[in-house]
Amino acid sequence: MQNFEAFREIIATPQRIVITTHYKPDADALGSSLGLAGYLKKKGHQVQVITPSDYPRFLNWMQGNDEVLNFEDSKTQKQAIQYLNEADLIFCLDFSALGRIEAMAEYVAKAKATKVMIDHHINPESFATFVYHDTKASATAQLIYQLIVLLGDKSLIDIPIGESLYAGIMTDTGSFRHPSTTPEVHRIAADIMELGVNTNLVHRRIYDSTSVERLKFLGFVLSEKMVVLPKYRVVYFVLTAEELKRYNSQTGDTEGIVNYGLQVEGIVMSVIIVDRPEAVKMSFRSVEQFAVNGLASKYFNGGGHKNAAGGKTTGLGVEGTVAKLLSILPEYQEELLKVE
Repeated sequence: MQNFEAFREIIATPQRIVITTHYKPDADALGSSLGLAGYLKKKGHQVQVITPSDYPRFLNWMQGNDEVLNFEDSKTQKQAIQYLNEADLIFCLDFSALGRIEAMAEYVAKAKATKVMIDHHINPESFATFVYHDTKASATAQLIYQLIVLLGDKSLIDIPIGESLYAGIMTDTGSFRHPSTTPEVHRIAADIMELGVNTNLVHRRIYDSTSVERLKFLGFVLSEKMVVLPKYRVVYFVLTAEELKRYNSQTGDTEGIVNYGLQVEGIVMSVIIVDRPEAVKMSFRSVEQFAVNGLASKYFNGGGHKNAAGGKTTGLGVEGTVAKLLSILPEYQEELLKVE
């Protein structure tokens, strides 16, 4: 971390702290937030986690979940704004651009609090005083674990904190199968297991907590909505607003669907296109050396990691977005075909 000693000095005394993360938090976003919150509370700080939106129900088991404020909830938004205005420190986790927190961005930007960014995504903006940033890290939860150790407080990591951090690391590594899974990641996972964390239970809470409705929705997507383009080694899915409504899709129900495309033999890139009220949202996944973050940034107002990125379009609609995707595939065809 830049200016680490100055950071250590600031958090050595009790502070009013807000922790936030990106819009529609995933397991790494929420796990790193609640894991850090648990640690900071042990150090005597007043801590409030505020998410820019709701998040999947399968994350509700994490300790501290009941105290999280959803900024989009009109019943608690005024309270959330007050916390932001009165904070001494605001931790920004698992995002590196204020646009990722949507409506919260203006309040975080103008808050008098000192900002701390902890993240592993590329191209960070310069909005924070303290930055702990590493694109080689598998997950923000990994960085939180490492930061606590750097501060000399490894002994304060208990089972609930360990569960939250493990959830973030496990999901962002694709259950330890993505290229970001380094020996250091396995060592951290082993340390967490030695605390007594039931990692099998964490896995089941996240991956085996699916509703019947979501399974039917997944069956529909895989049987009716998967398009395979062998000449490009690409799979894509398209979900309309009507289809989401028909299957009563909830927050988190489309998460992970894009990964199924990579299970098709020979496929290098998988894309899901989802019609949301605010924009047409896209998720990209790839294997080996084919990088989707550049494609997402160049054509779809997005970015992310080499093999996992997001994007969006406005004004094109679903059909226009599909047409745009198909129009750029010839540009990448040679690169897609040479992946082993």
